[in-house]
Amino acid sequence: MNREPLSLYQAFQGQFKIGAAVSTATLRSSGDFIAKHYNSITAENQMKFEHVQPQEGLYTFEAADAIFDFAASHGIAVRGHTLVWHNQTPDWVFEGPDGGPASKELLLSRLKAHIHTVVGRYKGRVYAWDVVNEAIEDKQDLVMRNTKWLELIGEDYLRHAFQMAHEADPKALLFYNDYNEITPVKRDKIYNLVRSLLNQDVPIHGIGMQAHWSIYGPPLEEIKQAIELYASLGVQLHITEMDLSMFVHEDTRTDLLAPTEQMLELQQQRYEDIFRLLRSYSDVLTSVTFWGAADDHTWLDQFPVRGRKNWPLLFQEDHTPKPAYWRLIEKS
Repeated sequence: MNREPLSLYQAFQGQFKIGAAVSTATLRSSGDFIAKHYNSITAENQMKFEHVQPQEGLYTFEAADAIFDFAASHGIAVRGHTLVWHNQTPDWVFEGPDGGPASKELLLSRLKAHIHTVVGRYKGRVYAWDVVNEAIEDKQDLVMRNTKWLELIGEDYLRHAFQMAHEADPKALLFYNDYNEITPVKRDKIYNLVRSLLNQDVPIHGIGMQAHWSIYGPPLEEIKQAIELYASLGVQLHITEMDLSMFVHEDTRTDLLAPTEQMLELQQQRYEDIFRLLRSYSDVLTSVTFWGAADDHTWLDQFPVRGRKNWPLLFQEDHTPKPAYWRLIEKS
């Protein structure tokens, strides 16, 4: 007998929001499904710099507005993603009038115009913004990722970005967001960065843990240690881009047409273990967002192996629940 799936977000009511990354396309094709299971949404790509300001002073908000309209009509909260990133930012942002690199002053003025326009447009409608995304270097011997923002402004670009976002919407929660956030080397660099910003009285309210993990790792103890270290700063924590890949990063096979039973069992157990841990920190961890609503749309179909199907989420491609979903519902 087929059971009618219960609302995923309602299973975690009073613990944390349950979100999904969406696009106007997925809202058109799957809006009822998304509204049933998620009470927070994040624009997967359509609020990034290149989408909302492809040319200087030319703002294109049609897609973002449609996402906000959907959220408003269904009583769903919105996480803003993202204001400052080294990817999906047009080249013109970093170019001066003579074709050379932009001056620090010009780049800061462009950054302020962008943040004030975008954050200002949705003031009061976004509960949290990923202000700066992925500014920390993965390599052990470097701290900051070598980006145009760092090269042309210096490390101060983070402070400026958070202050600008706070000016534009003083009530929005402002987050630093990153991946590999639980590996000790990078974890400690993220902790030190946020601690430094807090010590400078920068308005930063939380750390976004992307949680692009797999059914094989990372160890729960490392996740626990990262949560406790970040929480010791007195900031909120959000899981911002969660998915559990069926493959380790080094696995490049492309022969699978469907997940194996063993994969589904591992994924079920892994989601159960992770959510048991997350629930125990619901006093500081206030939102959990999946990077996709179901397996029919996941960035992992194109990364790290382009065109290989992956099945990292709680719902199948036809939106029916997977074993991991039922396990979470039973344990919630």
